[in-house]
Amino acid sequence: MITILRNADLYIPESVGQQSLLVGGGRVLWMGDDLPALDPMLIEEEIDLQGARVIPGLVDGHAHTTGGGGEDGAETRVPAPALSSFTRAGVTSVIGLLGTDSETRSMAELLAETRALRAGGLNAWCYTGGYHLPGCTLTGSFRGDLVHLDSVIGIGELAISDFRSSQPTLDELLRVASEAQVGGMIAGKAGVLHLHLGDGERGLELVRQALGQSELPPRVFHPTHVNRQPALFEEALELAGYGCAIDVTCFPVDDDDPAIDAAEAVQRYLATDLDPSLLTLSSDSGGCLPTFDEQGQMTHMGVATSMTMADVLARLLQGPLPLEQFLPAFTSNPARLLKLAGRGKLKTGGPADLVVLGPDGLPRDVLVNGSWHLRDGQSLRRGPFEN
Repeated sequence: MITILRNADLYIPESVGQQSLLVGGGRVLWMGDDLPALDPMLIEEEIDLQGARVIPGLVDGHAHTTGGGGEDGAETRVPAPALSSFTRAGVTSVIGLLGTDSETRSMAELLAETRALRAGGLNAWCYTGGYHLPGCTLTGSFRGDLVHLDSVIGIGELAISDFRSSQPTLDELLRVASEAQVGGMIAGKAGVLHLHLGDGERGLELVRQALGQSELPPRVFHPTHVNRQPALFEEALELAGYGCAIDVTCFPVDDDDPAIDAAEAVQRYLATDLDPSLLTLSSDSGGCLPTFDEQGQMTHMGVATSMTMADVLARLLQGPLPLEQFLPAFTSNPARLLKLAGRGKLKTGGPADLVVLGPDGLPRDVLVNGSWHLRDGQSLRRGPFEN
C-alpha cells in the first residue's frame, strides 16, 4: 500500500523546492512535481502537506539508551529513555552508548536495548566500551565486538580530560583508536572512537598528539561535548581543520554556564571556512547532566532528552542561516560519518525516514521506515512499558 504526501517543501537535506512523495514498503518510491498515475486500490492514504517543510529523520549519534547517571549512588541511575521520546523529537536513528557507569550497566544490556528499539520500529545501533579502560565489552575486546556484533559500529564514549575518566595515556588512546580503525575495516563499519570531553585543562591535547604521532586517519577520532567550554570549542575548530569530525551536544545552557549554546556553536562553526560536513550534533539523551563542586561531589543533576535536538533545530530556523545549510549536521553528516547506509537523507529507493515540521519548527509528523510514529504531535507508536 502506498502513502501519497503532496505539496511538501522538501529538503533532502538540500532544498529541492515543493514536491510530492510516494512512500511504500518502508521506502521512498518516488519524489517529484507531477504524480504518476496510480491504481486507487494501491493508495492507503493521501495527505496534502500544504507547503510544510519535510526533512530527513534526525540522527542522534549519542544517547544513553539504557539510561546514564549513577555518579552519586544507585538512586541516581537514570532510567532508559522511552521509544517515543526519540520519535517525538524527530529522531529516526539513534546510537546508544555507556557512560560513567559500566559496572551496573553492561554491553549485554546495551545490545538488548538496541534490539528493543529496533523491534519498536526505530533505527538503532550502539558503541562498545564506555568511559573507562579497560573497556566494557561482550567478546573480550573492542575489535571483537566491532567485528562480531552487528549492532556495534564504533567505540565510545571513552572519557578524556575528565576527573571521572580512567586518565588514559597517549599509548592507551592510540591502542584503542587502532582497535576502532582495524575493527571497522574488517567489519565494513565506521570504526570511530567517540570521545567524551570533560572540563579538564588538557582538553583535546591527547587527540592532537595522537594525530601527530601515528598513522591513524583523523576520521577515527570523534570528540563530543566540544561546546561545554569556549576554549575547548576553539580547540575543536582547530581539530576540524585537521579533518576530524566534531560533535556539538544540544544540552540546555543556563545564564551562568560557561558552555556555548548548541545553536550558537553551529552558527560559529558555519561562519568559518572549515568543512561543513565535519560538524555533527547529538542530544546525550538519557544521560545525567550533573553539576560537581570543587571536590568532585555532585551538587545536583538533570537528565538530557533528544528533544533538545529538535529545540535547537527550531531555534536555528529563526536565525539568519538557511535550513539547508545547518540541516546536514542533524542528518546526513552523522549518517555519513557512522556509515548508516541510506539514513540522514531522502532519495528515491531510500528508507522512508522523514519529519514534517510544524509552523513552530518542531516535529509535527514523523515517519520511520514508512510507518507513522507521530501524527499531529501525537505519538502513535510507543514502547511496551510506556504509560
